[in-house]
Amino acid sequence: MLIENITTAIVFVTVCMPFLAVTLWAVVDAAGREFPTFNQKLVWMFVASVPFLGFIVYLIFGRWRGRKEA
Repeated sequence: MLIENITTAIVFVTVCMPFLAVTLWAVVDAAGREFPTFNQKLVWMFVASVPFLGFIVYLIFGRWRGRKEA
């Protein structure tokens, strides 16, 4: 019983870690970009932080709206 729970936990963490990593990357990337207004930056940071889908939406639509801060 304990081994099944450990195996389930390992599989869950293994599947979730890549999503967590790209979500954190998207939030940090949005924070490091310059958007026309501060509110737009906050909106894209919020969108990027939505689990599983937010980083995809940010990569497709939001990342190219801001430019890299020097």
